[in-house]
Amino acid sequence: MKKRVIDKAFVMRIASEETWYPATVPGSVYGDLLDNGVIEDPYWRDNELKALELMKEDFEYVGVFDGDDEILKQEKVYLHFMGLDTLADIYLNNTPLGSVNNMHRQWEFEVTDIIKQTENELRLVFHSPTRFIEKEYEKDKIGGSEDAMRGFSKLRKAHCMFGWDWGPRLPDAGIWRDIFLTGVTGASFNSVSVSQRHEPEGVYLNFKVLVGRTGDNRLLDWEKDNEELLREGYTLSITVTDLADESQKKVHTFGGKSEEILIENPRLWWPNGYGEQNLYSVLVRLLKNEEEVDTWEKRIGLRTLTMKRTKDEFGESFAHEVNGVSFFAMGADYIPEDCMLGRCSEMRTRQLLTQCREANFNVIRVWGGGHYPFDGFWDICDELGLVVWQDFMFACALYDLTEEFEENVRKELIDNIRRIRNHPSLGLWCGNNEMEMFTDTEIWGCTPRQKADYIKLYEYIIPKILKEEDPHTFYWPASPSSGGSFDNPNDENRGDVHYWDVWHGNKPITEYRKFYFRYVSEFGFQSFPSIKTVETFTEKEDRNIFSYVMEKHQRNSTANGKIMNYMEQTFLYPSDFDTLLYASQLLQAEAMRYGVEHFRRNRGRCMGAIVWQLNDCWPVASWSSIDYYGRWKALHYYEKRFFAPLMISCEEEGILTQDTNPNAQPYEVIKSIRLCVANETRRDETVTAVWELRKNTGEIVKSGLEECVVPKLSSLWFEKVSLQDASLYEDYVSYKLEQGEETLSQGTVLFCPPKHYRFIDPQLTVRSDGEYVIVEAKAYARSVEIRNKEDNLLLSDNFFDMNPGERKVRVLKGLPEELTVRSVYDIR
Repeated sequence: MKKRVIDKAFVMRIASEETWYPATVPGSVYGDLLDNGVIEDPYWRDNELKALELMKEDFEYVGVFDGDDEILKQEKVYLHFMGLDTLADIYLNNTPLGSVNNMHRQWEFEVTDIIKQTENELRLVFHSPTRFIEKEYEKDKIGGSEDAMRGFSKLRKAHCMFGWDWGPRLPDAGIWRDIFLTGVTGASFNSVSVSQRHEPEGVYLNFKVLVGRTGDNRLLDWEKDNEELLREGYTLSITVTDLADESQKKVHTFGGKSEEILIENPRLWWPNGYGEQNLYSVLVRLLKNEEEVDTWEKRIGLRTLTMKRTKDEFGESFAHEVNGVSFFAMGADYIPEDCMLGRCSEMRTRQLLTQCREANFNVIRVWGGGHYPFDGFWDICDELGLVVWQDFMFACALYDLTEEFEENVRKELIDNIRRIRNHPSLGLWCGNNEMEMFTDTEIWGCTPRQKADYIKLYEYIIPKILKEEDPHTFYWPASPSSGGSFDNPNDENRGDVHYWDVWHGNKPITEYRKFYFRYVSEFGFQSFPSIKTVETFTEKEDRNIFSYVMEKHQRNSTANGKIMNYMEQTFLYPSDFDTLLYASQLLQAEAMRYGVEHFRRNRGRCMGAIVWQLNDCWPVASWSSIDYYGRWKALHYYEKRFFAPLMISCEEEGILTQDTNPNAQPYEVIKSIRLCVANETRRDETVTAVWELRKNTGEIVKSGLEECVVPKLSSLWFEKVSLQDASLYEDYVSYKLEQGEETLSQGTVLFCPPKHYRFIDPQLTVRSDGEYVIVEAKAYARSVEIRNKEDNLLLSDNFFDMNPGERKVRVLKGLPEELTVRSVYDIR
């Protein structure tokens, strides 16, 4: 097969207007109009409304390209579209090629008799997605998330583009992935998949190869149709290369049926924190009379990876198992990185995912209301050791399973399964986001037919497709689920759960300790982004969280009130806007810390904590740990600490775990601590746990330490320590985990809400030598934040607690100039 990308000399216009503008391909309508000064930044103030109104229009793209001699002399020539968003009619040289209606699919059209040697005109007319869903909704008022535009589920387009409780209504359009011109003579690969069989002598690789033949458009299976292919002179060559040692190369040429390839002394692929991310290159060549006619090349990792479900005393386990090792999932939920898809890039995605690894993530869940990530995303996850929970793109909606809809999504699923299935980072396929739960409760008024359609799609059609296309990857029907069939899908003791009583349910953060979920795939808490991020979408007069513009950049209708509700429970009232933003980030980080530390202390019963959410698609108040501009919120630094492979935490008893009402009838507050060390490594570790009861000045009142061996892949509890003599409002406990001279993990706890603790001014000072930032405190300082003027520093640690003395952190990114520092003492 010969192949060439088509991306040059495109122009576009609003179909109802005459003016043409230069266009970027791949890209999008909003991106092109913004680049040409036709629209203002949709993220500025409430410009979203103008951009949304524009989507009532149709848009036209035209590109002119020359044919390619090598391609044009092939037997058949095709135009292949990797992604079109979403409703479009396609013409080549004024000849209609067809119409498309699914953002998530690839589209291919034969153009053998249409294409010319020079000046081929490719024209695409994109139709309004908002007019389409409005019209379809009038025909059939099907239900779905109230945060999205009515009728959004009628179109196979990223649902969140129509609005979500963290995203704007910006349903962009355009050529969002590459266009290829391809030429084929005789035969080419239609599909190649690699499966593995792990045995004591090594790993056996098996190949399933489908070959498309141009003469009669037949699809031939190399195993079943081998004799026919041989008669025509075809052979198959497979080369497997260890990328860490390219001298370790195996080349197999098959004249007959392909045989298993044994990789002796295999170098296994492991998730981040458990071993190396060893990769092998696989090159499959289709030869005719010893001349190469097509190639397929991928990187694979040698591993077994599934979900372990075993009955036990609590119910049924639900844990990732890699190479026979069950591991605790630590990570976050990933959403599209930008509402304007042309702004996404492999470099930007690599930065984001690298920062996940830096925060000790081992799992990323790709949420089902966006789109399937591009190939580069998967390559990066392979390299970084991030296991991917991949939702299919169905979320928070009802669907009518018509024949047309079924055929459309079948092709969508096959396209994406084939594209993704060979990546070692693929941990599981999941049918949808929250549909079993909401369909079961009939929250959107689903009909009996729609409930039956749900079972048919997610528990029959998709498993059947996977049995054919990727039988070795674990499939889970929904998130959350206990296994399907509407059998208590959010059960605490089986499968995965989405837990939202803390936040949506206004429960205090201590509520987490009442539950021992088997795997939490969604739980979260909102905060505001940095003041520097807020400045990118506001005027000065907008900078009040209840202003019109701030509420336009807060898509959860009750969220600002919720933040202030939790603020009232935790901190003194912030006296200025910037301090309020800082305090909101601490609320978020503390809530997630409280939950994750509890779940990790109960490792074995609970085996996963996936935080909602990782990233933002625009500048907004949300549940993210990294904001739209890549700034780490307090939560991401906290994640780095509470997802650490060796982590010490403290289960304290105090006012928060008893009666928080300051006017309750006086009672004796129980004050105690119980330390726990979580060891999420494959080695037993000898460590020392140290605790100190201190006054607010930092003076040590009493202390204790214990050296112990923490078994691999476990959590180890210490004995409870009663501290009844501690002062409720003036004492705190500092604790740390040491190994030799190194402090691995540390923290502090109070026995009262921070708002009532008698902090004294720690007189923080900060300086830098260029490589490090050094903070000095004269007294106890909680949640110390270091910033430079532009708030673009990335540090080895931040938002940390300090005893009196100095703390040195490494500068990873940004210039440590014009530094400021603050702590909880400054929330007043």
